[in-house]
Amino acid sequence: MFYVQEVRGEQATLRGEAAQHVRKVLRAERGQRYEISNFESIWLAEIADFGKDTVQFNLLSPVEAVTPPAALHLFPALIKFDHFEWILEKATELGVERITPIYALRTDKGLDQAAPKRMERWRKILYESGQQARRLKLPELDVPCRLEQALPRVLDHKYWMEEQQGPLPILKALPAQRAQTDTIGLLCGPEGGWDDRERAAAAAAGWTSVSLGRQILRAETAAVAGLAVIMAAWDCGA
Repeated sequence: MFYVQEVRGEQATLRGEAAQHVRKVLRAERGQRYEISNFESIWLAEIADFGKDTVQFNLLSPVEAVTPPAALHLFPALIKFDHFEWILEKATELGVERITPIYALRTDKGLDQAAPKRMERWRKILYESGQQARRLKLPELDVPCRLEQALPRVLDHKYWMEEQQGPLPILKALPAQRAQTDTIGLLCGPEGGWDDRERAAAAAAGWTSVSLGRQILRAETAAVAGLAVIMAAWDCGA
């Protein structure tokens, strides 16, 4: 699927790098069909013509979009950027609504300083992942913030991924009654885990500590696994 820049009547226009990709990499020809979206609807469309830096499509028929089962806000602590970018990619595939990167106490100082410079790259990752996963909406990506700024967010359900033994398994912590209108927050820790001061602050702010069991997981694996469990639970119960 491709995100187009303009839809007018029964025609749509794709511009920029994506248009060059269709023409020069895919070597598409007039009459070939692709799914396209303007972030409001998805259509099956047929290539009508090529411009210097554009591809013109004729809209053929609407395509039903897959709607996420709930509005999930992910708060991933910053980790090594290649691993963090994998989280961004998979979170987009899973239908996350918003992503707020977190500076944790154990976040490497170099990541702290470099993160703001990566925002453009991260938005591109969300864009490309959204196309591949046929997502109607892309996640909103916030600038990184400190944990204490994220904790007061108003959400229906707030979960804190804990690497230590003791917290409830995540499936047992989820509410029995779930609705598509629910807003959910998921906080995922840094490499090396949370500091006890962070645990205390999260508990005081009303976040429920949960775990994925006894397995030892990498930070990025735990984040995506937690997302998948929550999305699947709401998909079954909403």
